[in-house]
Amino acid sequence: MAEAAKIHDPAASGTVLKVAGLKRYFDVSAPWLNRVLERQPRQILKAVDGIDLEIARGETFGLVGESGCGKSTVARLIVGLHGPTAGSIELEGRNIAGLSRKQMAPVRRRLQMIFQDPYASLNPRWRVRDIVAEPIRAFGLASDKAAVERRVGELLEQVRLNPRDGEKFPHEFSGGQRQRISIARALASNPEFLVCDEPTSALDVSVQAQILNLMRDLQRDLGLTYLFISHNLAVVYHISNRVGVMYLGKMVEQAPSRTLFTTPRHPYTRLLLDTIPDLDMTGRERTPVGGEVPNPINPPTGCSFHPRCPFANERCRVESPRALAMPGNATVACHGVEEGRVPEEPVLAAPAVPEGLGGSVHDG
Repeated sequence: MAEAAKIHDPAASGTVLKVAGLKRYFDVSAPWLNRVLERQPRQILKAVDGIDLEIARGETFGLVGESGCGKSTVARLIVGLHGPTAGSIELEGRNIAGLSRKQMAPVRRRLQMIFQDPYASLNPRWRVRDIVAEPIRAFGLASDKAAVERRVGELLEQVRLNPRDGEKFPHEFSGGQRQRISIARALASNPEFLVCDEPTSALDVSVQAQILNLMRDLQRDLGLTYLFISHNLAVVYHISNRVGVMYLGKMVEQAPSRTLFTTPRHPYTRLLLDTIPDLDMTGRERTPVGGEVPNPINPPTGCSFHPRCPFANERCRVESPRALAMPGNATVACHGVEEGRVPEEPVLAAPAVPEGLGGSVHDG
């Protein structure tokens, strides 16, 4: 995979996406009359609360965290399905945050999304050829009907389906095949950046590796850039160049994939990595972290992780931490790390390669 490593080298290419201070708040209050009668205040859900990230051309940025931490909201903000409450989203230097639907139209040709559920993201009443052809027609990328049909056939072959499959309906395909159709549709507009919102979580384990290998091949062949969201930490390690860890709408740590998985700094990152089975039986002691994710409508003051953190002190309870630059092109938002209260853990073993997934971007 040395070739892939060269393609994904951030130092060799510029920044494609830069997100700064991105916030998205949702008003989840009860109706006005209910609030008056029950004397309830407004309730605001801070789904994304001021995150920063940069993604270089040709790399895969993995985004991880527990359910409800705001990962999917970040994805929808980037592609324009939600408007941000605050912050900027720069695509190759242009701020696309808050653009109208009409203004976003030319941007969407270069910025596409692969959704989590291949059963819900495809129109069951359309033939596959029409599903894949929709972006081609919408962006005027083919001159006539014959050109559209040729392009649809090429796209289906590109995702390792038969061009004749275009005559079928989505219900005639398995979950993995439906996700291939979704990928073909995303590629139809010749995008440069793909937002992948847990694209394999709804698939059988045996099929996940096939889709991931296909996505890596497409990235190598087409020079694509990915934002890859997933719960599967082993997959994130093997497919991502850099990884960001979210907790309750905030980014708590970012680092190159190998660095984050072998020398995690934030206590929450360690909690996540402790869920990976220690197949090598290294005997490394694991710091127990108790508690559950707090209510995001009423998050804790200060550092939102402090009720579960074994290293928390009074500062953590009252002051929200800022991201600190760390050695190895990493950042971490933790008072304990800043003050040296969080001891350095022994180096962790890298996750085992998921069955059927060839190599990793770190090989070579």
